[in-house]
This record gives sequence, C-alpha cells and structure tokens, in this order.
Amino acid sequence: MYTFIVILITLIAIFMTIAILMQSGQGSGLSGGLAGNAAGATGMVGQRRTADFLSKATSAMGGAFLVLCLVANFFIDRSTGTQSAVQQRGLEMPASNDFQQSTESPAAIPQQPAENEN
Repeated sequence: MYTFIVILITLIAIFMTIAILMQSGQGSGLSGGLAGNAAGATGMVGQRRTADFLSKATSAMGGAFLVLCLVANFFIDRSTGTQSAVQQRGLEMPASNDFQQSTESPAAIPQQPAENEN
C-alpha cells in the first residue's frame, strides 16, 4: 500500500509541476497563447476559462498531494526496528572515559625556559 501511495504522490507531483508551468500571470502562457488565439476576437472568454481550470487543477492536486503525504506516513513499515540507525550505532560503541580529573590547573602564562649565557 505504501508503494502505491508513493507512486501516486510522484505522479501528482509531476502533473502539478506541468500545470504550474503552463500558468502565466501576464497572459503569455497556455491560457493567453493558445486559448486567446483560438477564440479570435473574443479571446478573453477562452483565456479566462483556461486560467480558471489550471488554477483549480493546481489547487486540487496540491491538496491531494498534502493529504497523500500525511496518509503515507501511517503506512510506513515500522516493524524492522524501534530505534534509528544512529541510536543502534550508539549502543554498539561503549562510552569512553578518557578525561582525567586533575586538581591542578595549568598556568595562565606558560613558563619560559631559562637561557644559559656562556
């Protein structure tokens, strides 16, 4: 079921991309170019209908995309393990205690070696 939902999400994403690219805000895309020229002198009617259709199709596909993404989350197979790969790796490697506590703190100014004058 999960695979089917992922394939459906992929198809919706492809079609939604195509619908978005066909839209144009200035009337020079598919809605202005094809529908406007096909209608002749009354180009505004065809242009507006195509823009409405593309806008509604984009909204519907966007909503379906979001819903399917949420539904896909419930169909993920979680029986393989309860921990992530990072958590499992942390259990394999024991924590090392390489830090040694010393009561003496280092000097703020390093000691200069004494120079021997000959």
